[in-house]
Amino acid sequence: MAARDSLVIDHVRKVFPMENGELEVLKDIDLEIKKGEFISIVGTSGCGKSTLLRIIAGLEKPTSGKVLIDGKEVTKPSVKTGMIYQEARLFPWLTVEQNIGFGIHEKLSKEERKKRIAGYIDAVNLTGFEKAIPGQLSGGMQQRVSIARALINNLNVLLLDEPFGALDALTRINMQNEVMDIWEKEKTTMILITHDIDEAIFLSDRILVMGKNPGEVKKELRVDMSRPRGRNTAEFIKIRKNIYTEFFKDSEIELEYYI
Repeated sequence: MAARDSLVIDHVRKVFPMENGELEVLKDIDLEIKKGEFISIVGTSGCGKSTLLRIIAGLEKPTSGKVLIDGKEVTKPSVKTGMIYQEARLFPWLTVEQNIGFGIHEKLSKEERKKRIAGYIDAVNLTGFEKAIPGQLSGGMQQRVSIARALINNLNVLLLDEPFGALDALTRINMQNEVMDIWEKEKTTMILITHDIDEAIFLSDRILVMGKNPGEVKKELRVDMSRPRGRNTAEFIKIRKNIYTEFFKDSEIELEYYI
């Protein structure tokens, strides 16, 4: 029996109609994610990762199966489930505090609202930038505003769909550290889609490796490493090799040249 304070993906299947039949995008996805877990999903393009996230968010309906959050079936979008995309999607004419405040759905007094916004600005390390507009911020800072805007409603689940894909390598690493700090403070359940294997290992409690045609979970790896994690440790390298081996097990590529 799944715990009520968890996210359950109960035998989810997704099929899209096509001119000459149908396309099975997801096949029998069956998972339980505990409250406060950090899960990463990795897989090649077209394996259904983003479709799965949209189903969890209530933006897409499964063909069969269901998703439950805290024991309640997901049938539509909720302010308790946030989604972060590759682009920050901020209002360019609003300041940092106005963009973050826009996410508040509760009725709060002016003082309560101001205090909550200030708390989340501090949580994402943007104190001093309250009056800045998005055009005055770096890409990484804009994503931090997006994360704060999502978290401000005391989320149950935060979904991250390749949120750092458009950032340069150094900014990406800094943002990974920022997200880890936020997760440790908030303990929000987070599900990350990424093509960056090292990113998945650095952040996650568990990593799900998806195959495609149709999309299904091929392998699950638990990352039993203390945080913060060194990217060049023997444990880290072993997990990285296990994931690449899963991706290339039917290939003639000599992995030792790439890992």
